[in-house]
Amino acid sequence: MQVTAGRRRNRVLAEINNLGLYPGRPERKNRRFSASYPVELRVYSDGTADLQAVTQNVSVGGLLLVTASPVPKHCPVDFVMTLHGGKLIRPIRVVGQGEVVRVEPLGTGAGFAVAIKCKREIERNLSAFAG
Repeated sequence: MQVTAGRRRNRVLAEINNLGLYPGRPERKNRRFSASYPVELRVYSDGTADLQAVTQNVSVGGLLLVTASPVPKHCPVDFVMTLHGGKLIRPIRVVGQGEVVRVEPLGTGAGFAVAIKCKREIERNLSAFAG
């Protein structure tokens, strides 16, 4: 029996979602992968602001970023994360939208941790990109 492209895609996404399950912490729906990738962040709050950030960890449902500037909680954001290294021949740009759900200072001069919940899940096998 031949598997159609739609079925194959659904099977692959199901595998990604199963990989993302994180039974260690019940409040977390998805497994986090430690990864350090550059992110271009556009923040929509009293106008727009463009910031540079770096991922601290990534899941299919969101990102934890480190930025030099604070970002207002609950504001919408657009992001472009550039994946590189590992088995990648060239960088891959992952584009998404989300909402800031947490902001924490990291200490004097160390920047801010910014947690973003994605509007849609990131549909890539993130374990292949974890560094």
